[in-house]
Amino acid sequence: MTLTAAPETGERTARKNSPGGARGPRRSGRLRRVGLPYLLLLPALILELLVHLVPMVIGIVVSFKELTQFYVRDWGTAPWAGFDNYSLAIDVNAPVGEALLRSFATTCLFTLFSVGLCWLLGTAAAIFMQETFRGRGLLRTVFLVPYALPVYAAVITWAFMFQRDNGLVNHVLHDQLGLTDTPPFWLIGENSFVTLLVVSVWKGWPFAFLIMMAGLQNIPREIYEAAALDGAGVWQQVRRITLPSLRPVNQVLVLVLFLWTFNDFNTPFVLFGKAAPEAADLISLHIYQSSFQTWNFGAGSAMSVLLLLFLLVVTGAYLLLTSRGRKATDA
Repeated sequence: MTLTAAPETGERTARKNSPGGARGPRRSGRLRRVGLPYLLLLPALILELLVHLVPMVIGIVVSFKELTQFYVRDWGTAPWAGFDNYSLAIDVNAPVGEALLRSFATTCLFTLFSVGLCWLLGTAAAIFMQETFRGRGLLRTVFLVPYALPVYAAVITWAFMFQRDNGLVNHVLHDQLGLTDTPPFWLIGENSFVTLLVVSVWKGWPFAFLIMMAGLQNIPREIYEAAALDGAGVWQQVRRITLPSLRPVNQVLVLVLFLWTFNDFNTPFVLFGKAAPEAADLISLHIYQSSFQTWNFGAGSAMSVLLLLFLLVVTGAYLLLTSRGRKATDA
């Protein structure tokens, strides 16, 4: 009987005992494991560059150019304006800077009311939904309907409801309840701010409700039972247990609502069209009007860069303050 496997076994043993025989496959396997996550992230990084970072860089470059309708076809040939566009935007004594400042103040006031009401309604509804009762699942679904609806469909529906002559709002307030002497205008004039706020809160508070409801699931029910045995009422339980336990969730929720609301463009654009009333002139729509109605894309880009810097500063300050507060609480 002849044995033919001995040379192969010897070669395999020699490769195993050699310094580089087993190290090569082991090293390539380690590189494959380390590089695979980055390889999977590569498509997302490329799309992020194409969708966000590249337009952002182009917008910053355009903000330093005198880009008007005469150079739209070939914006690279537009004259270099330096910081003239920024000086025009921040000069509050000039009409452009004064209008931008007024729009900025309107946006700050709108964001304050919208974020506050969204947080308040979402928190109250989430706390209410913690109790077990018949129809709770159906009511949760109804609460989430505004968040699930497409923005354009929902806002167009609200625009029809706020029509002066044949809208549902005036039909209820004026025709049925008689609360007004004449049907008010809701889409023009001072009432446009209230209209915008109602629509924004209506479509924004279900997100706060969803986040707060998820945060409440992490609070053990035994804590509430022990507090109830000690004589704590509902308000004391909310103030002493619920709100402190939801502080990390609230920090993220308020920041997200602030960024979404301050940058909101779809709601005022669909509700009022290209020219919003002065009372509802949010800064995102104001920048759009400054760019595409006056055809001064350089000034519009400068306003966008200033808005980006403001949001970065506010976000950084907010994160710094909340992190310090969390460290002080943990200590």
